Amino acid sequence: MAKDKAAQAGSGPVAGGYWCSLLPSRRDYAAFRYSWRTDLMAGLTVGIVALPLALAFGVSSGAGAEAGLISAIVAGVVAAVFGGSNVQVSGPTGAMVVVLAPIIATHGAGVLGLLCLMAGGLIVVAGLLRLGRLVGAIPWPVIEGFTHGIAVIIFLQQVPVVVGVHGHKLSSNAVVAGVQSIRWAEWSGLAWTAGGALVVALFMLVGVRVSRKTPWSLVGLVVVTLAFSLAGSPASTIGELPSGLPTPGLPEVNWEMFTSLLGGAVTVAALAAIESLLSARVAAQHRQTGPLDADRELVGQGLASIAVGFFGGMPANGAIARTAVNVSSGARTRAAAITHALVLVLVVYTAGSVVSRVPLAALAGVLMVTAIRMVPLSAAKALVRLSRQDAILFSLTALITVSMDLIYAVLIGIAAAAVFALRTVSQIAGVYRQPLPDPVQPEDDQIAAFQIDGALFFATAGRLAEQVSHIDGVQVVVLGMDRVRLLDSTGAQVLGELAASLRERGLSVFIHSIKPEHQSVTHGAGVFAVEAAYPDLNSAAAKARALVATLEPFTDDSTGAVD
Repeated sequence: MAKDKAAQAGSGPVAGGYWCSLLPSRRDYAAFRYSWRTDLMAGLTVGIVALPLALAFGVSSGAGAEAGLISAIVAGVVAAVFGGSNVQVSGPTGAMVVVLAPIIATHGAGVLGLLCLMAGGLIVVAGLLRLGRLVGAIPWPVIEGFTHGIAVIIFLQQVPVVVGVHGHKLSSNAVVAGVQSIRWAEWSGLAWTAGGALVVALFMLVGVRVSRKTPWSLVGLVVVTLAFSLAGSPASTIGELPSGLPTPGLPEVNWEMFTSLLGGAVTVAALAAIESLLSARVAAQHRQTGPLDADRELVGQGLASIAVGFFGGMPANGAIARTAVNVSSGARTRAAAITHALVLVLVVYTAGSVVSRVPLAALAGVLMVTAIRMVPLSAAKALVRLSRQDAILFSLTALITVSMDLIYAVLIGIAAAAVFALRTVSQIAGVYRQPLPDPVQPEDDQIAAFQIDGALFFATAGRLAEQVSHIDGVQVVVLGMDRVRLLDSTGAQVLGELAASLRERGLSVFIHSIKPEHQSVTHGAGVFAVEAAYPDLNSAAAKARALVATLEPFTDDSTGAVD
């Protein structure tokens, strides 16, 4: 029975239990017979919401609207079937566009197939290595800074389209490109491009106050497309779309291309893994949606990107906004995400000619509002008010995201959080003089007992040891470790050196209450070679008093106080 439970939990390769937990099963659809109506309606709703986003993200990345649709369809099905969340909806996302845009600008859209295979393979390996739980270690201020930075980039990436810039080579940095676009704006056509984006934005921002269930982004796209078509607008449109899904095929692969894309593939994989798991983790907070298997989610997302690569799409990942719509619409099983993909297939086969006439400026309006909705001011205000450290982490991550690179932002944010955490831990660590057990003995003034409190590790060991080493006017030093919660090799080494230096001065050193989990590191650092260890303060104090009684009195007048 125990083995069966371990296998089901994926806690080890018992009877192949872990590997089986990464595969689809009938349990994934156990609730479908009760929730099929809400699942199908949720899938229809998400499909309508996803259509303009898939088109917009495809165009904004430089891959084209077709690539965005393909990714939403293929990744939507594969990730739903193989992923670890019952309600996750996958497809092209704004964060992925931020990463893909410079890659496509440098290498061309033809490398997307190979990029998908490379990134997808890395994500699958991460899932097989059980790295899914690591995302939970990313601090909240870093996640919020990352999200806010992405939102700023998505918004700024639409500026060239809104001001009608064509034929100019823009900077890969979104901020610089936005400034350049305003300088080179096509003022003669600004009424069309900016006006179209503004109308769609107004539909989305104002319409939601009228009805939250109406897909206002789609309504805005329809209105602007009809108006532009009837008025003969010169504004650029999406252009011709395929009348069906492309035939899958192996993308072009050569060593030179592989090496040049390796850095980009790592970035894409890291981003897809982080954003997918964050989205799935938020969705899993709703009890009705079932648990999240983080490792299986990584495997599913990796397989989704690999599948997209064979169809010529763009890398995809779990989409926070679409997943939220899916959950709020009542989805309970993976059938909802699969239905969303089927809705998009229906659009490709029946409405491709209509979709091709959608103005690019209208899609820019959709993405601008999407970016605004990604950054609720309440979250930023809460972070700034919580503590100075959280405010610094949030601001630093957001700034690096906008100015440098998404992955650098996360890594630097985590590193800064670790530094702050170490600083906090080191500040609460200390060493304090403590009284000896009653009754008081005449020789107690020759004994100094200290209590080490908190963490004794590389960031604190030197400072704490220095406090004890200044002791004078005594013949015995007793060190208590029962309140040491963390001890690393550096702390043990410093402890051993402290004991040795005190003995060189003629002092005896006793240590008591070393926890069992710390004994291996103290043995390894040679601590027991220079002092005697006792189970508690009473036994150490008794031995110290007996030793002092046999020694000649110490004549130094020092008080023996320490800082």
